[in-house]
Amino acid sequence: MKLKLLRIKTNALLRRNRTQRNSVPYEQAKTVGIFFTVEDKQKHHAVKEFIKRLETDGKHVQILEYLPEQRDNYEFKFDFFTQKDISFWGTLSSHAAVQFADAPFDYLFYLDLAPNLLSMHILARSKAKCRVGRFWDDGQKYLDFMIEAVSNNQALLDNMYNYTTQLK
Repeated sequence: MKLKLLRIKTNALLRRNRTQRNSVPYEQAKTVGIFFTVEDKQKHHAVKEFIKRLETDGKHVQILEYLPEQRDNYEFKFDFFTQKDISFWGTLSSHAAVQFADAPFDYLFYLDLAPNLLSMHILARSKAKCRVGRFWDDGQKYLDFMIEAVSNNQALLDNMYNYTTQLK
């Protein structure tokens, strides 16, 4: 029931969110958000390397992860939320997730190969200027810049970095 209500609230957020979307030249971007679903150690390691790349470029990086049931949170290094942070009425109660979604990042990188309902809710709520992620049908509602034809997480991260650093 609560996931049905969350879907309704997500669709309402898509209609009401009036954030001005535009791509900032990468060199001028100062703040970057990274959002992903916890999967395995390999993805966790790739995300940490991606963060180092962005920080080396002088970007302030904030990270949020969605932790599904029966997954390990490696290192507890990043802010996270779980399905338990969704109330019966479909309201997000995690302070970290709400604060992350409301932050006006220059770029928000969504690092999952396939979307899930909780991730789509964060993306719909996001105040980021440019939301970047992997292409999926119906993704244009949630993302402003989509990367197509990637088959693994490392390829997605590499393509995101390569394409966004070319934005002038």
